[in-house]
Amino acid sequence: MGRDGVGGVVIGTDAGGTSTRCVVADLGGRVVARGRAGGGNQFSSADPAAAFEEALRQAVTGARAVLGAGADEVAAAVFGVAGASAAGHARAAETAGRAWRAVGLPGRPRVTDDIAVAFAAGTHEPEGAVVIAGTGAVAAYVADGSVRRRCDGYGWLLGDEGSAVWIALEGLRAALAGIDGRGRPTVLSDRMAAALGIVPGDPQEFIRTVYARPPAELGGLAPEVTGAAAEGDARSVRICDEAAARLLAALDTVLAPGAAAPVVVSGALMAGGQIADRVRAGVRERFGTGPLTAAEGVLGAAGLALRAAGAPPEAHARLISGGG
Repeated sequence: MGRDGVGGVVIGTDAGGTSTRCVVADLGGRVVARGRAGGGNQFSSADPAAAFEEALRQAVTGARAVLGAGADEVAAAVFGVAGASAAGHARAAETAGRAWRAVGLPGRPRVTDDIAVAFAAGTHEPEGAVVIAGTGAVAAYVADGSVRRRCDGYGWLLGDEGSAVWIALEGLRAALAGIDGRGRPTVLSDRMAAALGIVPGDPQEFIRTVYARPPAELGGLAPEVTGAAAEGDARSVRICDEAAARLLAALDTVLAPGAAAPVVVSGALMAGGQIADRVRAGVRERFGTGPLTAAEGVLGAAGLALRAAGAPPEAHARLISGGG
């Protein structure tokens, strides 16, 4: 039985590029069991089908140990899957369905994308905006568990402006400009070289090392830029200011300033630091309220499942607040 005296459970799964997480929760918003496996992005992960099944199996096995047959009384389930946009939805739904049947569960899960799940990880309200800034970056307006409008999220080559990869690339360009004289000297020339493990001052070393790395891996260099900005390096400060401005500009395209709707911030860059502070200040200025910080995405998926199961909003709020 759920905390509020209602039988059954819900299942939430969040499948990202690096990991797939699953939770089973009762209808009162209490997490009963968890599972975790490798990346589940439909386009970039090595074996998303195996990751779905492993994470789901771990969570359901744990729930069965606690609840017995009650763990199979699934009232609703939601999979939030990176890459499950319009182009990848059918593929993600098929993958989720196979994992679901392999674990022996009744019915079938709803599949949405990780953007809707990130919004639901920050609020129990049915609609509002979310800005996500981590390896990539995107802003979206979400309603009833679906993305209605979005801006960016186009990947490192075409967009993701304000993301960790974007910041790192801007920092690398500034470092090279400082070396060859196109720009003013910046500590980034030495900091980036040290982070890459190369000899400072040699542009060819930068080229060989950077082009040999996957673009997503370059996001790990972003802290060199934010760290230099915190120390007062003028070029780094400008990059961080521009990153925040671009994230806010994306948000403005999906939610008009002054609109009365919650704004959720999510992703590693929004966890803290100067860019997060600038974005939060911008949200307060534009919308007159502070942004809500998303919990882990898997709780957002479970929150959407609670809503589908008819659980009260308080259960969703309890779940994402950590009170479950």
